[in-house]
Amino acid sequence: MNDSSPDHAAVVLDFWCELQCPDCRGALDDLRALRARYGDRLELRLRHFPLEKHKHAFAAAQAAEEALEQGQGWPYVEAVLGRVEELDRQGEPFLIEVARELGLDAEEFDTALIDGRHILIVDADQAEGKAIGVTGTPTYVIDGERLDGGKSQEGLRERVEEIVDRLLAEQAGA
Repeated sequence: MNDSSPDHAAVVLDFWCELQCPDCRGALDDLRALRARYGDRLELRLRHFPLEKHKHAFAAAQAAEEALEQGQGWPYVEAVLGRVEELDRQGEPFLIEVARELGLDAEEFDTALIDGRHILIVDADQAEGKAIGVTGTPTYVIDGERLDGGKSQEGLRERVEEIVDRLLAEQAGA
């Protein structure tokens, strides 16, 4: 089966996120709505953009990569974003606690944060984000268009839906 054929290609939405960012928590409802509306026709990709003002953001990005490797990327991201204040207060122990709550291998999380096995992925995302003009989080990039949610979430989901609908219609007509 050829998954690269036009009628099987999912539209890709890159979600540039920082797990210590209250605005990213605000974006979760939009992301859930987009997933519900489009299902597997929309590939939602988590991209890391930890901000220096949040001291636990870089570790949280690495932890999210470990959760992804253990098959629970989005549930982990949603759990951490839902409790940003606890991450602010507790730091890395909180990241490991969330892993344990989700039934993930918490010891492996601890080891991953110590050995830094996911640092290159986080660094690469951050560098790419800077290169394409990401300055804050959340930022959405779809079909080459950058939508900045750090200033306001207002109207962003509708704009993403317009673009996804257009791209899916173009695929159907191809």
